[in-house]
Amino acid sequence: MPNNYNPQELDDILEALGNQHRREIIYFLSLQPSSISQLAAMRDLSLPAIHKHIKVLEKAKLINRKKIGRINFLTLNRQSLRVLQDWVNQYHTYWGNDEETLENYVEYLSQQDTDNQEEK
Repeated sequence: MPNNYNPQELDDILEALGNQHRREIIYFLSLQPSSISQLAAMRDLSLPAIHKHIKVLEKAKLINRKKIGRINFLTLNRQSLRVLQDWVNQYHTYWGNDEETLENYVEYLSQQDTDNQEEK
């Protein structure tokens, strides 16, 4: 398996995206930057709850925070999403429908069995 990514970085991203609220935050930030209070209001979450989610997303480097005046604005860090996309894309060569994959494997085993029979 190719290892073109930092395993801890990928673990942090997958852990962060394992929660529906955090996935929704990522979605909202993909549309436009938002303040923490705007995100809390959209999700009907308390500020302490939204801060916990934001800390997890920051740890995974999925979002960036910039303070303008007294307001913290958050933006999506698209580069971190590319880490996840690259990891998923490495399996692209194996994609197909499940039946096709199973049929190919059975055919491969059958061919191996035939080759072994011929060698005897």
